Amino acid sequence: MGKTKKILVATNHLTGVGGSELYTYDLIKALNVRPDVEVEYFTFDKGLISEKIEEELRIPFMNKKRYDLIFANHNSSVKELFSKAPIIQICHGTVPELEHPSPLADYHVAISDEISDHLLKLGYANDVILNGIDVQTKKPVRPLNETLQSVLSLCQSDKANAKLKAICEAKGLHFQAYNKQKNPTISIEQKINLFDLVVGIGRSIYDAMACGRPSLIYDHRGYNGNKADGYLRPENFSKYVQMNCSGRYLNRQYQEKELIRELEKYNPEDGEKLRNIALAQLNAYKMVNQLLNIEEQLNWRNRFNKWKRFTEHTKLVKHAFLYKKLYAFTKNEYFNR
Repeated sequence: MGKTKKILVATNHLTGVGGSELYTYDLIKALNVRPDVEVEYFTFDKGLISEKIEEELRIPFMNKKRYDLIFANHNSSVKELFSKAPIIQICHGTVPELEHPSPLADYHVAISDEISDHLLKLGYANDVILNGIDVQTKKPVRPLNETLQSVLSLCQSDKANAKLKAICEAKGLHFQAYNKQKNPTISIEQKINLFDLVVGIGRSIYDAMACGRPSLIYDHRGYNGNKADGYLRPENFSKYVQMNCSGRYLNRQYQEKELIRELEKYNPEDGEKLRNIALAQLNAYKMVNQLLNIEEQLNWRNRFNKWKRFTEHTKLVKHAFLYKKLYAFTKNEYFNR
């Protein structure tokens, strides 16, 4: 039997139920079932998801000085954990500061083609590995109605939810909204399975697919604006996922008229088709194999490119190699920058 690989999964925060937090949980769970892996986690801010990781998965907070490999979701984690192991940074977006690629990471993973192209333009080689979903927990448990009876919104926008609620009330459809900022729920699959159709973007769509639910890609978030790809026909998934099912593929703006049109496309037969796509392409247990194979990219060429980047980011490198150690020794705030 081979040597057990010590892996640390890191993310900036685990206080809420956002995309990166749930990604982290599903990644750790998938790693934990492997007999050849010993996994721990790291975060700056503990909360709902870190409690779930410790209590349900029995995974401890970082307690080793060195690891064989680190998967880090945010550049803040890369900066903090530099020198503990080779680091693979997983980038979930192009706009948020925390998602920007760190020059200190050994290699990068993008969760969509859009992010991959962004990283390449910045000079960072990367592989695309789609969002991983725990398809064993997130699965269909209730059959769909032949005609649309209920709609669940996972939108994070009051504007979007107000429109959807008004439409559903006018059409006699049961409607409910879960906004992670206002009424977060950890086991979202239990809610999804109570409804026929789910509205949202990104990971909300992937969770819905895993539960065999037809979906409508739409939200009106501050950073993204009113964006929609519309009703998710299974044959269009390969296109929309290029931009993380964010609404930026078709880049349409929906008002009530367009939302009604898309809701009327509901087809219960799409639920099983979307579930099968999730099993094939969004399966966290397959994603883990892909991530572990990324070690092959830690070759001399990419290591050389990493050291080359150091010459362009001297302040960050000085912190990683010198100031961080001086601060740990002296606790002088001058070095904590």
